[in-house]
Amino acid sequence: MAYIKGEGKPGHGAGDGCPFCAIQEMADSEGLIVARGTLVYAVLNLYPYNSGHLMICPYRHVADYTELDEAETAELAAFTKTAMIVLREVSGAQGFNIGMNVGGVAGAGIAAHLHQHVVPRWGGDTNFMPVIGQTKVLPQLLAETRDVLADSWKSAH
Repeated sequence: MAYIKGEGKPGHGAGDGCPFCAIQEMADSEGLIVARGTLVYAVLNLYPYNSGHLMICPYRHVADYTELDEAETAELAAFTKTAMIVLREVSGAQGFNIGMNVGGVAGAGIAAHLHQHVVPRWGGDTNFMPVIGQTKVLPQLLAETRDVLADSWKSAH
């Protein structure tokens, strides 16, 4: 509910409680970081749409895609490709939703720090099972998902 109500949302500056800036300073396992590059990193979403929902974030605190320099743009693209490879290998993802919500009016939950979502999808991953079948598929714990993806990421290069 705290997420839905927008409680504790960071300000606009890098020092204003930005979680994407704070995560960079954490140990990978604590921050759920799957992989670190030179200019960007891949991290699991704390509020995933699907199991394995990753975000690719620049280290630099920028709000808009057009603020990335060429090297940041290239590494963000390369990390997105690797994320797809790893998610297909580890979870058998059949498709992906990939994108950015730039600005609060576009739906960005944390608009002050750009991040690209990589959401794995499977046929029937949104279906009637919880209502009709009274069955719910439980995702893997985030820490376990991070470990599996991080191990696979290392061999994907």
